[in-house]
Amino acid sequence: MKTEYDVIIIGGGPAGLSAGIYTARARLTSLLIEKNMVGGLIADAELVENYPGFPEGISGYDLTQLMEQQAQIFGLETLTAEVNGIKLKDGLKVVQTTQGEFTAKAVIIAGGCERTKLGVPGEVEFTGKGVSYCATCDAFFFRDQPVAIVGGGNSAISEALQLTKFASRVTVIHRRQELRATRILQEKAFAEPKIEFLWNTVVESIEGEDVVKRLQLRDVTTDEKSTLNVAGIFVSTGLNPSTNHLKGILALDEAGYIITNDKMETDAPGIFAAGDIRSSSIRQTIAAAGDGAVAAIYAERFITHAAK
Repeated sequence: MKTEYDVIIIGGGPAGLSAGIYTARARLTSLLIEKNMVGGLIADAELVENYPGFPEGISGYDLTQLMEQQAQIFGLETLTAEVNGIKLKDGLKVVQTTQGEFTAKAVIIAGGCERTKLGVPGEVEFTGKGVSYCATCDAFFFRDQPVAIVGGGNSAISEALQLTKFASRVTVIHRRQELRATRILQEKAFAEPKIEFLWNTVVESIEGEDVVKRLQLRDVTTDEKSTLNVAGIFVSTGLNPSTNHLKGILALDEAGYIITNDKMETDAPGIFAAGDIRSSSIRQTIAAAGDGAVAAIYAERFITHAAK
């Protein structure tokens, strides 16, 4: 494949795919680079009910597949590779990847976020052996078995509800006394007989033999210790922006998210950011798609202006 493009888009979630639709449709040669499966975190969602145009809802996988197909119709190219850095050279942007270097007149960073790890003993050892970060991917393996999910936000409660279709019992472990999820999700979870809650509780360690067997827990208010026997634990405690390779290149906020203006411009001319990776993002699929469109439009204007 060629190595020079008008626009390179980093990240294949809704923000990146939306940007790809707009840049490719504008007849800009466009390359989207994604290290994993195109679709981003939303691809794991069994049902997306709040994206306009789908009154019955649609799976995150199907939604992003449709976005990708639409972008490819206009000529978007895709590459599976990990981005290691970006260099500025002679007015161009050099994107360094595990598949080599690619240059572009403008870059749109839409790399999204990665799930936060618990960082407790046993987490690494039992990943894939009872520790999971994706209920959509792994719920089936816990049919008729008790599982736990850690977290209290929208993702955690959505995944808890999904797990009830397979697991015999789902225990939501949350370090606070109340959930952060939207009211409609809370209502569904509280009405589900298979779901129980452990409030003010954290996981101290994950134990087992060949696979997960139990969790060691601690009540953060009383310091009381307890054991919960489960066949699996799903971690949904938050997100970290995928910006380690951008430190020193772009302005980031305290949490590591990319700082942009309302045109999705970063502090580096010709580099834009869109979606969950952007500071102040509301982390909703529709907002990410909108960010991608805005970034693409202003990337096109940047290229046009630079050519004059």
